[in-house]
Amino acid sequence: MLAVGYPLNLDVTVTAGIVSAKARAIGVNDRQSDRPIESFIQTDAAVNPGNSGGALINTNGELIGINSAIASPTGSYAGYSYAIPVNLVKKIVNDMIKYGAVQRAYIGISYPKEGLTDEQKKSAGIKDGDGVYVLEVPDGGAAKTAGIQKGDFITKINGVTVSNSPELQEQVARYKPGDKITVTYVRNGKENTVNLTLKNKAGNYEVVKKETIASKLGGELVNIDKATAQKNDIPGGVMVKKLGDGLLAKTKIQEGFIITSVNNQEVKNTEELYKILNQLTSNGSGGTVRLEGVYNGFEGTYGYPLSLTPDENGE
Repeated sequence: MLAVGYPLNLDVTVTAGIVSAKARAIGVNDRQSDRPIESFIQTDAAVNPGNSGGALINTNGELIGINSAIASPTGSYAGYSYAIPVNLVKKIVNDMIKYGAVQRAYIGISYPKEGLTDEQKKSAGIKDGDGVYVLEVPDGGAAKTAGIQKGDFITKINGVTVSNSPELQEQVARYKPGDKITVTYVRNGKENTVNLTLKNKAGNYEVVKKETIASKLGGELVNIDKATAQKNDIPGGVMVKKLGDGLLAKTKIQEGFIITSVNNQEVKNTEELYKILNQLTSNGSGGTVRLEGVYNGFEGTYGYPLSLTPDENGE
């Protein structure tokens, strides 16, 4: 395998290695989501900061994956590098082109995390067996409808053998809500296969539409009138009339707060607010932004951090 990229501010660089594991989970995505997909290709091709997004190819020049992470105690290459499999990359790219958003499908089960000790499994009542142990089957999920139960072992997705949760995640991630698949499971030593229609996170079969910055923020935002602007000696601003249940509700902002700037960029109306937030998000600097503003009739300026990356173990 060959890893291509621009490590450590160097010009295009190629390193070589072998594939030492597939369907590897290393917990690197746990901070971004509570349902992360991790089914990495593990190689020993040297990869360093700057390689992310670069190609992992075979000796025939065929794309195998996209280099994304390393396992290291120092932050630099220490022998193990990880790439997202090309099949997942293709699916994500096609989703973005066709729908404007990644279409994540769910079976509707929860299962043990990787790397649990025998003692932890025993205390959680997890049995040993081939496949992925089903911890819970929530009501309303596709698995519940198909008759899958707690204690079953899922062994195949559309005929492809899955022996652990990363392999299960990788197979399910190839599909979108509404797709029909077959799920093979073992119950009391007997193998069963059922048809199952995958659902989205909301529990239905609809394709997920691209989420706008307005819908992410949630709540009700309105432009302040001239009288309010003059009273508070500001050129304009956006009042948080209602917090709602979006990202604004995860901050310490209170209803009535008037947003006057984002990361020191002046905001006079909702159009400017959404434009700035979209720009910060698209250029990669919008993970956490700072909203500043005032409360009507109160002195002083207030600032609040706002995370634009909401949290998302189950499948």
